[in-house]
Amino acid sequence: MTLAGLRVAIVGPLPPPEGGMANQTRQLAELLEREGAEVRLVRTNAPYRPSFVQQLRFVREPFRLVPYVFQLWHAAADADVFHVMANSGWAWHLRAAPAVLIARARGISCVVNYRGGEAREFLERSSPAVLKIMAYASALVVPSAFLQGVFERWGVRSSVVPNIIDLERFRPDGSSKRYAHLVVARGLERIYDIPTALRAFALIRREVPEARLTVAGSGPERAALVRLSVDLAIADAVNFCGRLDRDEMAALYRSASVVLNPSRVDNMPNSVLEAMASGAPVVSTNAGGVPLILRHDVCGILVPPGDQVAMATAALRLLRDRAYANRLSQAALQEVQQYAWPQVRQRWATVYASARAGARIEVKAA
Repeated sequence: MTLAGLRVAIVGPLPPPEGGMANQTRQLAELLEREGAEVRLVRTNAPYRPSFVQQLRFVREPFRLVPYVFQLWHAAADADVFHVMANSGWAWHLRAAPAVLIARARGISCVVNYRGGEAREFLERSSPAVLKIMAYASALVVPSAFLQGVFERWGVRSSVVPNIIDLERFRPDGSSKRYAHLVVARGLERIYDIPTALRAFALIRREVPEARLTVAGSGPERAALVRLSVDLAIADAVNFCGRLDRDEMAALYRSASVVLNPSRVDNMPNSVLEAMASGAPVVSTNAGGVPLILRHDVCGILVPPGDQVAMATAALRLLRDRAYANRLSQAALQEVQQYAWPQVRQRWATVYASARAGARIEVKAA
């Protein structure tokens, strides 16, 4: 199937802030337009208008929901297919579910692109409501075999289309690293367990006093993390730089000696794939779907969640044994080739063709 002329309404978040799903939404829209598709974006994280509504906890969501539903309704008038970026929790109920229902009401195909690493816990709490809505859609697409397995346990068949990595932007520069620069590129939220990375870095600094750490991300845990860095006596060596745009992130990865991913919950993190594509060796927890994209001792190192000693030990090995680090980085560069647009493009074309032909998600008794 050619993508030229296809009318797609992509429903999802956009930067700012920068983030995995927001970047994937923007990138997919750009790539489909290059293929000649007509793309309309319906943003799920549009700014509140008026802006002061954001401070009104129990009022702000209706202020955003009403115009959002209005935009969905009008986008459906000119679309062949809805492509709905979906996540767990209230993001499903307030963003994805209305899009699926409006697509059904307007008689157009709908692809649910579910990306939440907490899908198992969410389905355990809310499966009857979620699966009832999902059955109205044409296809369920997930980015990893890990999430595919989660939905299979609930009797839902899905297709795997991996995240897209821009290998022109995220690429190695071939230069040697002049000092020990470690990078964490995750949101400052509890599920990403940045404290473990800070404690691991404190151990690393005992062995490599000149080491530096950059934490690229924003979130509600920032103040607590800054305090922890002071308590660990590493504040002078840690830079909480906030969220960076994609070009700034690409440059940061290229400057990294090691990238740490301390997450306790994960699916198919863009940050890990982008680091791999940038030639930075990665130490990650083996949470969720990470072992399916980062093979231990082949293209990175996996450690248990919450184990700062194991994380520090792995990072020190990479800092001290550059031949070993280079071997992992070269293998990682080969691994990420499968996430380039030329390899992913046909998978999306097949999904859209099936959806337009009248396919429906198969939901069986779990």
